[in-house]
Amino acid sequence: MKIVRYNEDTVSSIQAKLEERKPSGYAKYETTVLDILESVKEKGDKAVFEYTKKFDHFDISEQTLKVTQKEIDEAYQLIDKNLVGVIKKAINNIRTYHEKQKKYSWFDTDSQGNILGQKLTPLDSVGVYVPGGKAVYPSTAIMNVIPAKVAGVHKIVMVTPPGKNGCVPPLTLVAAHECGIEEIYKVGGAQAIAALAYGTKSIPKVDKIVGPGNIYVTLAKKAVFGHVSIDSIAGPSEVLVIADASANPEFVAADLIAQAEHDELASAICIITDEMLALDVNEEVIKQTNRLERKEMIKQSLDHYGMIIIVKDWMEAAALSNQIAPEHLEICTNNAFEVLPHIKHAGAIFLGQYSPEPLGDYMAGPNHVLPTNGTAKFFSPLGVDDFMKKSSIIAYTKPTLKALHKDIIAFAEAESLTGHANSLKVRFKND
Repeated sequence: MKIVRYNEDTVSSIQAKLEERKPSGYAKYETTVLDILESVKEKGDKAVFEYTKKFDHFDISEQTLKVTQKEIDEAYQLIDKNLVGVIKKAINNIRTYHEKQKKYSWFDTDSQGNILGQKLTPLDSVGVYVPGGKAVYPSTAIMNVIPAKVAGVHKIVMVTPPGKNGCVPPLTLVAAHECGIEEIYKVGGAQAIAALAYGTKSIPKVDKIVGPGNIYVTLAKKAVFGHVSIDSIAGPSEVLVIADASANPEFVAADLIAQAEHDELASAICIITDEMLALDVNEEVIKQTNRLERKEMIKQSLDHYGMIIIVKDWMEAAALSNQIAPEHLEICTNNAFEVLPHIKHAGAIFLGQYSPEPLGDYMAGPNHVLPTNGTAKFFSPLGVDDFMKKSSIIAYTKPTLKALHKDIIAFAEAESLTGHANSLKVRFKND
């Protein structure tokens, strides 16, 4: 990994590198995506089947599109029972955490009998996209489904690309079934997003689409936003580790590598207050990478988007972290809880050397669907609120409205909205 000292040029260099990874740089794929969306919108299932054969090399049909109970039963036979237990434990932890997020409708009545409030209602339907390809992602199914379930969403359907054999990975099926998903369709890519957004004969239209995916999925979600809601326009994954001399270089290196193995565009940055530790971490990164299965991908990620930055103290480290606004932030210092109040922007914050980022990916409870590419400055992790909508409640009495009606008329007429003003005038024209 490249080792540099912190200065303003360093910040510019990091931000320029990370900018390369943003979905805004995907313009060359947009025409293809828009063509797929339009085709599915017009031809429905036929287009879905054609694109599945073209991109996933499986000849799917109306009869084989939906995962059957038999396929789910077979998936359980293929998965170690201990692993099924681990999945259940993760679901329980994630559900318990998200249940604490749930909010409720409220009403407030004043002494004159006027009522103001807010009514919370779960969305009617949600589509969850679970990617395939480079890895199997049962955790993605869990993290997207559980908060929707806690919110009270009535209908949740899942789409995921089939393998060349036409099957969904057993682990994904087991995770989805344990979450209570009854509708799973073997379709991926932009065509899956189009089917969820517009509806086909076989796949129902939904109100919101959540879940990560490749460039085509990301652009498709961006294009259908407004027609349906989406969670976010997610970019490649990233981790930032703040470490001081107390940190274990083996742990720090392992956590950087864990993020780098996602894909070639993943970013792993380490901000260190100790020069000797920086050298030790770099040595550990090289040593550990060489014995891992995905070493070529890890090397590409770390060569292009990995960096070790030496700063003078943890205050400078916190300031730099806030500028980057990472998806995952690990604070591996002897004063992690002292550093925490100075962190303003991060998707998820992991405190101490025994709170590694994979803990959050799978088991701790908080959601691992997080803002990327600096959007932690204004976005939050996926949660129960993302699956609910709010309606304002207003109920005034005649005496209270009368006391305000001239002010409202004045306001409306100042905006030249005489119809608005008239709405008040007709109610009190005889008073």
